[in-house]
Amino acid sequence: MNLADYIVDVPDFPKEGIIFKDISTLMSDGPAFKEAIDQCIAYAKARGAEVVVGPEARGFIFGCPVSASLGLGFIPVRKPGKLPRATDEISYDLEYGSNTLCMHSDAIKPGQKVVIIDDILATGGTIKATIDLVEKQGGVVEGLCFLAELGFLNGRALLTEYDMHALITY
Repeated sequence: MNLADYIVDVPDFPKEGIIFKDISTLMSDGPAFKEAIDQCIAYAKARGAEVVVGPEARGFIFGCPVSASLGLGFIPVRKPGKLPRATDEISYDLEYGSNTLCMHSDAIKPGQKVVIIDDILATGGTIKATIDLVEKQGGVVEGLCFLAELGFLNGRALLTEYDMHALITY
């Protein structure tokens, strides 16, 4: 199954000149969504994941079924003010501003093997910040798995020391 066939290009969204990759069409097709999740499951299993981490919000969509299928915990990475207990947070720059991500301070056990799952690898900032949160707590990032990588944005360059797998590359 060619998963790219299930993703729709939306020109000029969210602003002129951008071609947005709409993954909701893949998610709404049961067999295509299952295939994508199955491929992420195989990757996480092969990397020896003990826990799955996913950044808000679409990392939840792909990470939760992977963790549930493997009988592993899922750790959400969220924006400030969304997690109810003490958090570690990290701020990072984007091409048009900055962002902050948070994770519960006790989410990762030292030495725990982590696979981070998200929908799209673009510039790499969100994933690098997520990695920094995991490593701050002593977790070992065994791999990064994405539904799609926008290779032309060169996000991979920020993440060269990590094993990465993208189901689709543009």
